[in-house]
Amino acid sequence: MILLIFARVVISWLPIDRNNQLVGLLHQVTEPILKPFRFAQVGMMDFSPFLALILIEILNKIVVGGLYRLFY
Repeated sequence: MILLIFARVVISWLPIDRNNQLVGLLHQVTEPILKPFRFAQVGMMDFSPFLALILIEILNKIVVGGLYRLFY
């Protein structure tokens, strides 16, 4: 998911046709993660990918840390 969000950010900077099937698929997959963070727009800057990535990393640390403690 991290790579998909990163790809979406990079594609948003490039002059790529937004009707491209790959771009559409990328938006479909990442939008459910990014939508709750849409409040984080300041002018033309959208910080929702940044916040989503932070949350993914926090959850990753909690889940992996918990599983590590559970099995080791």
